[in-house]
Amino acid sequence: MPQPRTPAVLAGLMATMLAVQACSGGGGSSDSSGNGDGTPRKGGTVQVLQAADFSYLDPARGFDGGVNAFYRLVYRTLITKAPSNAADPNAMVPDLAQGLGEVSADGLTWTYKLKPGVKFDNGAPITSKDVKFGISRGWDPEIGIGAPYLKQFVAAPEGYQGPYRSGELPTIATPDDQTIVFTLKAPFPEFDAVLSMPSAVPFPVGTGGGSEFINDIVASGPYDLASFTPGSTIALKRNPNWDASTDPVRTALPDGWTFTIGVEGATIDERLIAGQGADVNAIAGTVQTATIARLQDPRFKDRVLKAPSTCTTYMSLNSTKGPLGDVRVRQAINYAVDKSSVLNATGGNQFATVATTIIPTSVAGYAEYNLYPSPDNTGDVAKATALLTEAGQAGGFTLTLDVRSNAVAQRQAEAIQQALQRVKIDVKLNVIDVSTYYETIGTPSQQHDAAITGWCPDWSSSASTFLPPLFDGRVITEKGNQNLAQINDPAVNADIDRIRALTDLDAANTEWGALDKKIMELAPIVPLNVENRIFLPGENVAGIVAPQGEIDYAILGLEDPSKG
Repeated sequence: MPQPRTPAVLAGLMATMLAVQACSGGGGSSDSSGNGDGTPRKGGTVQVLQAADFSYLDPARGFDGGVNAFYRLVYRTLITKAPSNAADPNAMVPDLAQGLGEVSADGLTWTYKLKPGVKFDNGAPITSKDVKFGISRGWDPEIGIGAPYLKQFVAAPEGYQGPYRSGELPTIATPDDQTIVFTLKAPFPEFDAVLSMPSAVPFPVGTGGGSEFINDIVASGPYDLASFTPGSTIALKRNPNWDASTDPVRTALPDGWTFTIGVEGATIDERLIAGQGADVNAIAGTVQTATIARLQDPRFKDRVLKAPSTCTTYMSLNSTKGPLGDVRVRQAINYAVDKSSVLNATGGNQFATVATTIIPTSVAGYAEYNLYPSPDNTGDVAKATALLTEAGQAGGFTLTLDVRSNAVAQRQAEAIQQALQRVKIDVKLNVIDVSTYYETIGTPSQQHDAAITGWCPDWSSSASTFLPPLFDGRVITEKGNQNLAQINDPAVNADIDRIRALTDLDAANTEWGALDKKIMELAPIVPLNVENRIFLPGENVAGIVAPQGEIDYAILGLEDPSKG
């Protein structure tokens, strides 16, 4: 999923992955109500400060880290990832379903039973037909631009375009109100994890057509929308029809949540450092690079959280665009980029480590290699120039680079711009608003030659959600496209199918690592770095856990709900 995001993970991650798990903290000063023990308690309102608006409230449309964390508060799915403070935070666990899926001997049929008593915010029971309807919305070409996995694995009829255009999806059966049965195109042993994606959220049959869910929702989780002013604020209130006894994943301790949108990153950091008024109850994304030195102050020792992410930041190279159609040109760019300079633009070693592979070290399937080495990661101009000359591009060319309108991304783009000047590639920057960036670059008719973006796995126990979305040529779509390089290599596609079907996940992970290297021989991207996440929650926030660099909103709360 586009970075940042909340990775969902299966059970059984390697020990190396467990080493990068949750960092927790919270709770500052002692008082009679909070007891100063850092324990989250019921009540109060959590404040979330953020610079950019969410992409979409509609989970069939949204597919990025910030909004996925929000979805966990208001929506439920058949299966979800375990709470981040669980003994195994990487496990997939039942959510609306009574248990994990029952799979047929041939691996093509998966059956689930709904828990009794689960309801929407209006009190209507959630039935198997609602689950089917919510999932089938993902096939709508205008609405289903979010998580792609259900469309990839469920055996929908050719040309199916969702319930509003094509009616019911026959390959999802609902023999009764509690039972739902999925028929897959081919065996996929990780299908439980597919159903944890936001595109698997149930909705009442017949709702959500057109733009209905752009500014409103139908909640199935512990919170419902109280108010929404796009680009400004989102307020959540308790959903009275959420039954905690059916939901072991979400503690839902706060009475409400207020998301304040459009606050500059530097201002957010200043507010969190000052900790005045309601800001003692505030959380935000990773701090700005300029703030790091100030966090060495002993006052912040118990508040600072640092968590390595599972996300690779990279520059995609659109293989349909002019000189970039030549693999030698893409390889030259890989040699030419000064990754050390990009690392400094990101914030230095505190914030990231240089990447030479697609799969990061924290995801099972990682294999160490470096096809495009250079001294101190500063770029090899000689090798780049030789490849460009061989490709007939010794005189250089112009390249347009799409980049988000935030300071770090623009500094990264400028570092790439300067590096490629050394090999006579003139890089023009096309700055796009953060809230619409992923949608824009995910629309092939709107994307340019290259883009700085990132990808995080939707579950980290394998690379099955890392390599296929980015490099399977059969999933290139007119909207919601993640294969930004638009690579469509038959050998890569065949390897993806072969590895996905392996039931031995250890063997599959070995094969994913080999495919990683095979793809990078085609040079469809330039891996740049893997970022860390550094958080400074308000001193009254408690129960924060951030595995793989993302805060689990569903389990945090306030130490003293009367504060702020």
